[in-house]
Amino acid sequence: MKANWISALVAPAFLATAVLAHDDGAEKLGTVHFSTSCSPAVQPQFERAVALLHSFWFDEGLKAFGAIAQADPGCAMAHWGSAMLMYGNPFAWPPSPKALADGGAAVERAKAAQAKSQRERDYIGTIEAFYKDWDKVDHRTRALAYANAMEQLARRYPEDSEASVFYALVLDVTALPSDKTFANQLKAAAILEKVSAAQPDHPGVAHYLIHSYDYPPIAAQGLPAARRYASVAPSAAHALHMPGHIFTRRGLWDESIETNLRSVATSKNHFDSLHALDYLEYAYLQQGRDSDAKHVRDEIDVLKTVSPEHFVTAYALAAIPSRYALERGRWAEAAKVSPQPGERDFQWEKFPQAAAVMVYARALGSARSGDAPAVRRAIDKLQSLRQDMIEAKIPYWAQQADIQIKVASAWATLAEGNREEAQRMMREGADMEDASEKHPVTPGHVVPARELLGDMLLELNQPALALKEFEASHKIEPGRFRGLLGAARAAELSGDKAKAKGYYADLLRLTAKSDGQRSELARAKEFLAKN
Repeated sequence: MKANWISALVAPAFLATAVLAHDDGAEKLGTVHFSTSCSPAVQPQFERAVALLHSFWFDEGLKAFGAIAQADPGCAMAHWGSAMLMYGNPFAWPPSPKALADGGAAVERAKAAQAKSQRERDYIGTIEAFYKDWDKVDHRTRALAYANAMEQLARRYPEDSEASVFYALVLDVTALPSDKTFANQLKAAAILEKVSAAQPDHPGVAHYLIHSYDYPPIAAQGLPAARRYASVAPSAAHALHMPGHIFTRRGLWDESIETNLRSVATSKNHFDSLHALDYLEYAYLQQGRDSDAKHVRDEIDVLKTVSPEHFVTAYALAAIPSRYALERGRWAEAAKVSPQPGERDFQWEKFPQAAAVMVYARALGSARSGDAPAVRRAIDKLQSLRQDMIEAKIPYWAQQADIQIKVASAWATLAEGNREEAQRMMREGADMEDASEKHPVTPGHVVPARELLGDMLLELNQPALALKEFEASHKIEPGRFRGLLGAARAAELSGDKAKAKGYYADLLRLTAKSDGQRSELARAKEFLAKN
């Protein structure tokens, strides 16, 4: 994959930086201490495998635990490790039926190996709570059962930091997106910060702290972990990507670009590379670096197949072309976003929540182009995909589809000439989105609904109200090109020259590395020159 584009996308200066982590040729995954009753000969390999697990290096981790099981058939914890990896990225749950079946089989192998200590049997019993009766019991119930079992394990072995770290992870994973107190996340962070003080090179601690703080009101607290994780485990592509979560929440685009470029350069699979590319695309577009964004956009067109097929890769394949059109305000282009011919082997029907991203982009593009019938067709497709999400038992994404349908309907209503009803619906859509959170896998919503409300109010010639919405959106999604542009235009049109100057100046600072393709920047420079 990288051979086709890395030389064009990654500057030579970056390449020099990217290899610094490996300049001595040594693998660096962080430090994990996890005692077992397995053969002393495999103990170093076991701790390496757990480090791989903590950095979500799934394929390499499965190889490592499999090799341990072969070298020491009595090592029950090797099968425990495989079961932990087989549930995949827990922030992208629920796992597939195959993953659940395979994980359940690994649990049975662990039990059959008859672990030599009660602690190890407790670890195995804890992960069994997640897989037990997976074909009969719904995902949320099993995830909470696993969380409860993990809490009991951590309490039973307070000296075992690994139990505490895994408990913190499942607290993050089972947090409800509607809980604006972030109770689970802050509880997890408190556990992890305590472990971090004693084990600053622990990969899981830094990783899960980033996830714990990956929310606008508390993201600043995640900066130390974000700036540490890549140096703790630079051999793991996911560890190089993860700091981008916090950098995105804070609008630190240079740092996000650097760390995600390092991740892409290091990655050995589509799971890691496409995920990092989505964050990279998002950051480039905010800085107005459209040529760089196009390199990313064009890369996915040449993919014939994607292995493994996974929600994370599906989301990136859908979001990257959608973002490229929408963030640049190319509405006719957005109206035509669809799976590319090169992606013909990808089974989109398995990921209705990802397919909905492209349909939503088409709806917004058609609406901004004034094609109300096309928007209505897209809304019908979103309704169908929403039903698929309900049947797939992914309620979060069904709720996101509700928001997409509401927003698209608002713009269709505006295109049909009903201005008052359109504004009412758009405000409802923004409120619905505010009541939830962006998914942990994503850098952000394809377009923030409150920002879209600001756009609509500008079209309705209500710039003072639009300014309030852009400013509210900026508190959640700082450093966005279209958010700053909208605020500047709204302030200018409402007669607030001081704010307009401030926002236009912020926009020009944001786009200091722009390739100059955005015509809006000329307007910003013109306004500042006159004022």
